[in-house]
Amino acid sequence: MKCPFCAGIESRVLDTREVGDGIRRRRECQHCKQRFTTYEQVAKVNLLVVKRDGRREPFDRQKLFDGVLRACTKRPVSSEDIEQLVTSVETGLYNLGQAEVPSRTVGEMVIERLRDLDEVAYVRFASVYRSFSDLEALKREVDDLMDRRSGDA
Repeated sequence: MKCPFCAGIESRVLDTREVGDGIRRRRECQHCKQRFTTYEQVAKVNLLVVKRDGRREPFDRQKLFDGVLRACTKRPVSSEDIEQLVTSVETGLYNLGQAEVPSRTVGEMVIERLRDLDEVAYVRFASVYRSFSDLEALKREVDDLMDRRSGDA
């Protein structure tokens, strides 16, 4: 680690702390005795999402957040809940250990988590994601949700 003051390459770690999803280290240069802070984060693998038509595009956390936010509009769902859902999906995708993930997998992960978070937001997201062909298909989805709810009770 180069010292930002004298460009010396010898430094001593004085303190190490975890911050978020990284590590903060307080260092002291062995040459000039100046102190500085470094942050370390694990570099994530570039994850590609394979669309239904075969196109590939980089995974975009913000795009996922925006889609879930749209489904949760005017619902009693906090932005923290949405953030946790998106983080959970993102972690799940990276834990698959694959460089390419079908968009269907992403959508199903979101739907699973939305079902538990807010049923109306779940139906909204599912109606767009699953592209229900008619009202009957939407009704079947809502009926399945109602059956699941009565099974939990």
